[in-house]
Formats: sequence, C-alpha cells, structure tokens
Amino acid sequence: MLFVCYPRCTTCKKAQKWLDENQVGYTFRDIKEDNPTLAELKDWHARSGLPLKKFFNTSGQLYRSMELSQKLKEMPEEEQFALLASDGMLVKRPLVVTDSKVLVGFKEADWEAALK
Repeated sequence: MLFVCYPRCTTCKKAQKWLDENQVGYTFRDIKEDNPTLAELKDWHARSGLPLKKFFNTSGQLYRSMELSQKLKEMPEEEQFALLASDGMLVKRPLVVTDSKVLVGFKEADWEAALK
C-alpha cells in the first residue's frame, strides 16, 4: 500500500498515526518531494470513483493564490490533470493507494471500512 502525504500536514500526521496504530503496512511517499505523475493521477482518479475536483487541495495556499475555485469550472480535465501533476501542494492529501482502492483525504470511518 502506498501512503502519499505531506509530513508537515496535521491531517497527514493523524492518518499516519492511525495506520501505525492499526498495524497497516505502507510505503511512505512525500508528496512535495515526489509529486504524483500525470499517469498516476489519471489512474488513481479512475480507480477512486471520485470527481476530479476531490483531488485538489482546496484549502491550500497555492490553490487559493491561483484562484482555482473559479478557474477549475471552465478548465478542461486534461489541464486539471496537468496542473495537479505540476505541484504536489495542489493535490489533496493524504492519499492511500492499494491494488483495489484509492482513498483521498483522511476520514477515519472510511479508512476503517476500506483498510481493515
């Protein structure tokens, strides 16, 4: 299982603590140092069943400074993917990627159901 997060993010720290406490094995990946590729994002999006907007870190400074809340509505999906692949700080985290699931963000009940 791949655990993609930003180590300084408090939500990511909570998620990592949950994984450790529940003895869920994972490979750690720092999203700032090793941003998801365009191909990974497309694959993860397809497997997640979520709208692409859910992959954006809407509370991040970069998202706000780029005024993406308005721009994404008109932006073609290919451009959105390219934007996400350009900077890990635009991607919502943490992400958990297994052979059969992709979880975006940390909701303990969802993780409990999906990973146990």
